[in-house]
Amino acid sequence: MDAYRDSINNEMAAVAARLVVEEGLEYAAAKRRAVKQLGLNARTALPDNPTLDAAVREYIAVFCPETQAADLQALRDVALLWMGRLAAFRPHLGGAVWHGTATRHSDIYMQLFCDDPKSAELALLDHRVEYHPGTVNGWRGEPVQALTLRTRCDALGQWVLVHLMVHDLDDLRGALKPDAQGRKPRGDAQALRMLMTQTPTETQEHLP
Repeated sequence: MDAYRDSINNEMAAVAARLVVEEGLEYAAAKRRAVKQLGLNARTALPDNPTLDAAVREYIAVFCPETQAADLQALRDVALLWMGRLAAFRPHLGGAVWHGTATRHSDIYMQLFCDDPKSAELALLDHRVEYHPGTVNGWRGEPVQALTLRTRCDALGQWVLVHLMVHDLDDLRGALKPDAQGRKPRGDAQALRMLMTQTPTETQEHLP
C-alpha cells in the first residue's frame, strides 16, 4: 500500500509540476488540478511542497532548461527594476522568481515593509501607477494587503503581473526565517543580484 501511495504521490507531483511550469499555476492550485486530471478522489493526500518543488526542477531540467533560464533572467531583471523604484519600502522578492523556478508564465511576488502600510499605495498613486488592490493570506495566515500591477517585460515580449504584499516594518525579521527546506523564502535586491551571478550548478548547490 505504501508503494502505491508513493506512486500516486509522485504521479500527482509530476502532473502538478507540468502545470506550474507550462501554465504558471501556484503550487496549491496545481496540486488540486492534478487530482482532477488524474481522476483521483478529492480527499487524496497531496504531495508536499518540497516534493513538488523537486518535480518542478526536474521538469525544467528535462524539458526547457535553456528557455527557462532566459525567462528567469528576464523576470529577475523586471523584479530588480521595481525593487529599485520601491526601495523606500524595503522590497523583498519571493516566489518562483526568487527560488529560480519561474517561467514566462510566472508572476512576480514581492513583500514591502512599511512604517505606514498605506504609504506604498500612496506612492503608486503619486506616480500614477495603475494597480488593483486586494487581500491575501500572509506567511502566518493573517490577511495582508496586496497591490497588483501590470508591467511590460520587453525581453519576453509580454506583460507581467507584479504582486506587492504590504507588511508592517516589524514583520521584516520574521520574513527572513528559513523555510521547512532550510532556504531563505525571500531576499532583497542585493541578495537577488548575488543570486543572479551564480551559475546554475552553484544555484542548485546553494539554494537561497
